[in-house]
Amino acid sequence: MSDLMKVGSDWGGAGTFKPFTSSISGAQRVSDAHGRFMDASLSGRLYTGGMVGTSISNATFTTATTGATATPIIGLWNPTTSTANLIVLQAFLDVYMTALQATGVGGMSWMGSVGNSAITTGSNPINARTLVATGSQAKFFAGTALTGMTGTLAIIRGSGLSGGSAVTAAFLATQAGAQTQLPSGSIEVIDGSLIVPPGGVIGLFAAATGVGHSATSGIIWEETPLLVTI
Repeated sequence: MSDLMKVGSDWGGAGTFKPFTSSISGAQRVSDAHGRFMDASLSGRLYTGGMVGTSISNATFTTATTGATATPIIGLWNPTTSTANLIVLQAFLDVYMTALQATGVGGMSWMGSVGNSAITTGSNPINARTLVATGSQAKFFAGTALTGMTGTLAIIRGSGLSGGSAVTAAFLATQAGAQTQLPSGSIEVIDGSLIVPPGGVIGLFAAATGVGHSATSGIIWEETPLLVTI
């Protein structure tokens, strides 16, 4: 068996055998030969969803609401009938003020619940390879309540996502005194450290009820078969 590498790409379908490949300098090509999520995307396992410019000025978008009226800024539900785990890879958030009289939303946290089989809302995710909203076993939530959820949400952990006013009390901005805004347009690299099993729900929620704030959000995940692990 030869241990020689082939210079450049050597395309092949699943199940074919190919040599290792190298760059023109002879260095073995490894993880950076293509985009980080390209394999999952080409295999049809990568999905995404989100919302654009939706008001989050309501207590249902906060960690204080833990029941079926809870409204994730971005979130996922994996039905109990699903044969896949949802491997969360990244989340995105941009929170911005829409009025001079505004109250900040505070920090963001991930919340979760298990054993949910009767949720009736949610949207069909978009397949990253086909750009068509079909094929996923999950539902994503962005500005939509978790109607029918039977479990209770609990804090999983804080999030690195942020945005909007830095003041969590009512503040009237003027030309002479504008509000300080938190960094926004942020990406949280989750890299599979959150997995949503069948029946599981996760969602991103604010710490405080904002006034005069809207959000644009997104999430990407890979759907992998349920496997027995040790």
